[in-house]
Amino acid sequence: MSKGLFITVEGPEGAGKSTILTEIFNRLLQDGHEVIQTREPGGISIAEQIREVILNTGNTEMDKRTEALLYAAARRQHLVEKVIPALEEGKIVICDRFIDSSLAYQGNARGIGMEEVMNINQFAIEDKMPDLTLYFDIDPEEGLKRIAKHNGREVNRLDLESVDFHTRVREGYQKLMKQYPDRIQVIDASQSKEAVFGDAYGIVTDYLNK
Repeated sequence: MSKGLFITVEGPEGAGKSTILTEIFNRLLQDGHEVIQTREPGGISIAEQIREVILNTGNTEMDKRTEALLYAAARRQHLVEKVIPALEEGKIVICDRFIDSSLAYQGNARGIGMEEVMNINQFAIEDKMPDLTLYFDIDPEEGLKRIAKHNGREVNRLDLESVDFHTRVREGYQKLMKQYPDRIQVIDASQSKEAVFGDAYGIVTDYLNK
């Protein structure tokens, strides 16, 4: 593969995307692909430090624009330090969240405006958009119930938000699905884990075999 492939995984809280991402990563390795798994915010030291600030449950007073700028800053550093070098080496990069999260969470759910958040992020990412995005869709109430049952999961500041907030997040993603129908592929995350993995892996392999 001469050119790398940038795959992002998106979804509301409790959609199970991180679990499926790891399974896809392992299967692609078994298939003989050069692939790296990473996450946002985070993936490298500087961005992980920013993540601790953003998701700290004690930082409830954080201004929504500050939040959006911190995500963009972490994204920029992660992109130039980890993602772009891997893509230039021809690797597949699978990233847990990217720009669509900022557009849905800060743009739509926080009410900043998706266009304004896109402008902030265009400065950060320049023209680097994902080649393929897997969106794991689930009803917000069901997603939050899953989180409540998952004792081992990291509890972050966004988990403390109301169901209304998470409903607006989902609405933001639905707008993005209409805006980028070729890039964003929707998966029903309310299915069994096996069915969700099957759908997601099928989409990825179809894309690779184009």
